[in-house]
Amino acid sequence: MKPFIVITSKLPGNTISNLKKKFRVKEYNFKRTLNEDELLSILKDANGAITLLSDPITRRVLENSKVRIIANYAVGYNNIDVQFATERGIVITNTPDVLADATADIALSLILSVSRRIVESDKFVRRGKFKGWAPQLFLGMDLKGKTIGIIGMGRIGKAVARRCIPFGLKILYNQRKRLFPSEEEALNANFTDLEKLLKEADIVSIHCPLTKETNKLLDRDRIFSMKKGAILINTARGQIVDEESLCGALEGHLFGAGLDVYEKEPEINPRLLKMRNVVLLPHIGSAGRETREEMAEMAVNSIISFFEGKTPINIIKEQKSGFENKEK
Repeated sequence: MKPFIVITSKLPGNTISNLKKKFRVKEYNFKRTLNEDELLSILKDANGAITLLSDPITRRVLENSKVRIIANYAVGYNNIDVQFATERGIVITNTPDVLADATADIALSLILSVSRRIVESDKFVRRGKFKGWAPQLFLGMDLKGKTIGIIGMGRIGKAVARRCIPFGLKILYNQRKRLFPSEEEALNANFTDLEKLLKEADIVSIHCPLTKETNKLLDRDRIFSMKKGAILINTARGQIVDEESLCGALEGHLFGAGLDVYEKEPEINPRLLKMRNVVLLPHIGSAGRETREEMAEMAVNSIISFFEGKTPINIIKEQKSGFENKEK
């Protein structure tokens, strides 16, 4: 009997047709976040699954399913109990690289929207309040000569840095491992510690993964140590920022914030919803059509490779060594 593959949400493009030629496939289209009990039900008989970052693939879900491979439709995979999956021999893949430019575009969009008060201005015009040009109408922050601090200079962080150069922004960055001098020179970026970055940057943009170390990385003390009048951008993971403390800082300390992710996603802090100096997006960092279709293709190819006995595409780093050892 052909392996049974479950897809927890309808994906863009036509690549699923390739999967249906080789496997029994069930594709769901809930258009909302699934809970653990729902995932238990739909994955119990699955041999493979394509899941979303919002799907809680817990130990309980895994030990009550027949799943042998999970292709996570995202670069991140903090929604999966990786340790238990690995112990159980369940392969996990993701969709790296492809979404760096799309996410960087959204980060830059948020920087521009917050700094120049684009959303506020749009609402002002639509409400019929625009009566003509005025010297102090919606004054924002000029970007030229300002400093952006990038937390996490991986693929997305580098893509953001490249986009900032033409705007005349000075670039600071922080991450665990410093870039090679040639990379710093190409990006016109200077390495510094996190505390200095927060104190000196006019714009702080987050691009690090969510780990035990980065959970609440920007706590109350660090948020309020940011330069007065600065902007915070988060297109990484909501849990990296203490959202309640951010709300407090937005009431006078910070100029504004642009968020594509949230601490308790999809729930949004009610205080954020009432703030004019915050631009809120529905987690659309990778939502370019071509990008999302390529992500779907990567996930499908991982499933196909696995069941054809080949090394799956884009195995997560925690499991790569195990597969390399098997091949030797």
